[in-house]
Amino acid sequence: MTDQKKPAYGGQAVVEGVMFAGKHTYVTAIRRNDDSIDYYEVLKPYNPWMNKIKKIPFLRGIAAILEASSNGTKHLNFSTERYNVTPGEELKKEEPASSKAMFIFSLAVVGVLTFLFGKFVFTLVPVFLAEAFRPWVQSHVGQNLLEGLFKFLFLLSYIYFVSMTPTVKRVFQYHGAEHKVINAYENGYELTVDNVKKQSRLHYRCGSSFILFTVVVGVFVYLFVPSDPLWQRVIYRVVLIPVVLGISFEVLQITNKLRNIPVLRYLGYPGLCLQLLTTKEPDRKQTEVAILSFTEMLKRDEEHEKSKIENTTKIV
Repeated sequence: MTDQKKPAYGGQAVVEGVMFAGKHTYVTAIRRNDDSIDYYEVLKPYNPWMNKIKKIPFLRGIAAILEASSNGTKHLNFSTERYNVTPGEELKKEEPASSKAMFIFSLAVVGVLTFLFGKFVFTLVPVFLAEAFRPWVQSHVGQNLLEGLFKFLFLLSYIYFVSMTPTVKRVFQYHGAEHKVINAYENGYELTVDNVKKQSRLHYRCGSSFILFTVVVGVFVYLFVPSDPLWQRVIYRVVLIPVVLGISFEVLQITNKLRNIPVLRYLGYPGLCLQLLTTKEPDRKQTEVAILSFTEMLKRDEEHEKSKIENTTKIV
């Protein structure tokens, strides 16, 4: 029943809503505290240089990650601000185009920097923890395995503790709703609440799987560089961050392509298991918001595609 020719759409959970990315646009739908549905759209900028990079294996992953980080911050900011607006309260007047553009650019920069800072911490803290055990684990392979173990435990602990907060728990429910909608679409089901609710909340292309793959890939990549002395080890870890990210993205793509092949589908199971923590079962209202976001994205994407074709025809 799965249509392999359908576009590979992705998305992101936000505060009380879901963002979906289309070919031409990003669309977010949120349920505000007065129970109304609000939408937010950001058109994908046309960047020939970036588009070329996205077609190059290993480099395309880094470009996609940085783009997702910058764009995700805009939609998270929107969902937080709009949800907290008191019903009946007037919204802020639209800012001038120049101010709005600068604000969006600032958010993009913050998103990228936040991602990079988190990656540095996630990469370097396990290095120092593993180094503390060098009197007992001295071998190069042993140090790499120990470092990978600390990263894995660090990742699980972080996800577990943040998931205990009510806000993050609801975001994880919307994360599950996002996956269910994509699974329903890819499996050819009509996007009704009942149909979507029956779908799995796990998906092979999820960013959670990608994060886990960075841990596994890192263990293998770091085997080819020295782990002693410590200063050299730290430098290699920092320099190789883009390499680990690039390879991990390709591994994510490969496991997605193999998900319908017996035996090979199990390559993606570690990432799916991690998603048991990063996604929660959504309720009907959360599922409805995810459906509305996805259908609105499809509608606007189609409109932008038609507009692009019409403009091209006029130019010709």
